[in-house]
Amino acid sequence: MTRPERVRAMTASVLTGVLLICCTSCTVRDAAEGRASGTVAEHRDDGAPESESASTDRVERLRVKVLDVLPHDPQAFTQGLEMAGDTLYEGTGLVGRSSVRAGPPGGRPTARVVMPAPLFGEGITVLGRTLWQLTWQNGIAFERDATTLEEVRRVPYPDEGWGVCHQRSRNRLVTSDGSSRLTFRHPKTLVKTGGIDVTENGRPVAKLNELECVGDAVYANVLFTERILRIDLATGAVRASIDATGLLRKNERVNGSVLNGVAAVPGTNQFLITGKLWPKMFRVVFVPRDGLTH
Repeated sequence: MTRPERVRAMTASVLTGVLLICCTSCTVRDAAEGRASGTVAEHRDDGAPESESASTDRVERLRVKVLDVLPHDPQAFTQGLEMAGDTLYEGTGLVGRSSVRAGPPGGRPTARVVMPAPLFGEGITVLGRTLWQLTWQNGIAFERDATTLEEVRRVPYPDEGWGVCHQRSRNRLVTSDGSSRLTFRHPKTLVKTGGIDVTENGRPVAKLNELECVGDAVYANVLFTERILRIDLATGAVRASIDATGLLRKNERVNGSVLNGVAAVPGTNQFLITGKLWPKMFRVVFVPRDGLTH
């Protein structure tokens, strides 16, 4: 190779190295910027691109499987439903018709207390010998004896009362107010101790209503729908969406008869589901629907 040829070859080699360095630098920078903005895509097992956030927000798709149908008071404007032992507790609403009652599922209540106007009853939960009952916009909550249902005391509750349940593992109350936020409260004073925003695939989920705490999750029905969510109380992420459509026939519905009442049956994987002014209550389990995620 002549001297001019060696010079040309060396020059080409240097230029190629510079280009490679520049391209590598650009690729690294672009990837870093993409990660910072959340636009870097990974690939699923099927080869399709998927964002990093989506890969961690899988939501199970479930439906209800009916095991039994029980009678339910068609005049009960159900606001809270909970089982403690073999006893089913139910709180009802509407001014002049609000109450709290207790008895066997599907049977006649063995205890019942009616709330005078202008009180509008809302969610309930049982903590041993105590039952808490919220009011909607009356600014108070009732502590009751869980056996007799008689009032023990009234506690200020300046927020709108919707749903409430007791998370035993953390010994705290979880409450809803119709928004996408759940609030944690002290179980004896109802003072706020924290809260969490609920999201489904990164988007807020509003109208969270009646609540049922089960372990580290809370089940919440979405008002005016027949959808129940299982929410991770550590992150606020929806982990399962449960389709409860079709429980009532059209000729069994009246104005205002929306699903609102979810109670876990202790010691089982079963739930009791009913609604405002529903003539029936359903013992169900949640099973996969069509696929695992959406």
